[in-house]
Amino acid sequence: MSEVFDITIIGGGPTGLFAAFYAHLRQAKVKLIDSLPQLGGQPAILYPEKKILDVPGFTNLTGEELTTRLIDQLTSFETSIHLNETVLNIEKTEQEFILTTTKGQHHSKAILIAMGGGAFKPRPLELEGVEDFDNIHYHVSNLHQYAGQNVVILGGGDSAVDWALAFEKLSSTTIVHRRENFRALEHSVSALEESSVTIKTPFVPSKLIGDGTRLTHLEISKIKSEETEHLALDHLFVNYGFKSSVGNLKNWGLELDRHKIKVNSKQETSVAGIYAAGDCCSYEGKIDLIATGLGEAPTAINNAMNYLYPDQKVQPKHSTSL
Repeated sequence: MSEVFDITIIGGGPTGLFAAFYAHLRQAKVKLIDSLPQLGGQPAILYPEKKILDVPGFTNLTGEELTTRLIDQLTSFETSIHLNETVLNIEKTEQEFILTTTKGQHHSKAILIAMGGGAFKPRPLELEGVEDFDNIHYHVSNLHQYAGQNVVILGGGDSAVDWALAFEKLSSTTIVHRRENFRALEHSVSALEESSVTIKTPFVPSKLIGDGTRLTHLEISKIKSEETEHLALDHLFVNYGFKSSVGNLKNWGLELDRHKIKVNSKQETSVAGIYAAGDCCSYEGKIDLIATGLGEAPTAINNAMNYLYPDQKVQPKHSTSL
């Protein structure tokens, strides 16, 4: 007979990790399943050294530091963790849920889905020969290894601007964006404009120039113009965002809003006993921030506990009373 858990959390990013910790505070028996080979989700894998600005109380927190803190917090309890395992199907019986994964089956009384945007991969640079060069990157694993080098960054969102500001302290940095205006937070854009970063707008990359396996120059072309420039570089970083796939989510019997799970104010989905929190869920006025997911996690867990044990309080009055 398979062991039955109180709450199984699908997703090991910040929301899933904090939800697991909070579920332990409510003395739930917790299991966590993630399709990635390590915990932490996007902050840990895609931008470990990027500054995260929406976690209250921390001004210089990186993706790696946030992940480390959340994992350290969770290790104060014993948690059943299953990595590199993708949930394929969820079946509800009279007594429990049966989760079928790529490695077997799991049994749970309630489920919290905290899978973020799903499986993700960076949007590629679509230029001829892009696969030939080994100094074109889509994420940074160690910022300091690029110190003293010429760095060019493509993109105009928060990630691109944040990387430009981070690299500026170590390297000669240029950012290329196809629009005059950046899409990043206003504070970050102001800091960029006041920095030593060379800003090239509105330009798009038009040609890769190199010597075999090494990119040495990037040709950029000005929008609605025949003007071109050649930028000398040691490394090119592409920050065009990410493509995500929710996999088999549409087959789990949940009401969706496009590719996101519809929830109410209790983080309840359309299936009783299944909850969702973080970037994977949708409701009116929803803002996709790490801080939002960290707030939704306790709401989901408390209501899941009330679903399991209706006679208990939905939540304590204060966190310190746990």
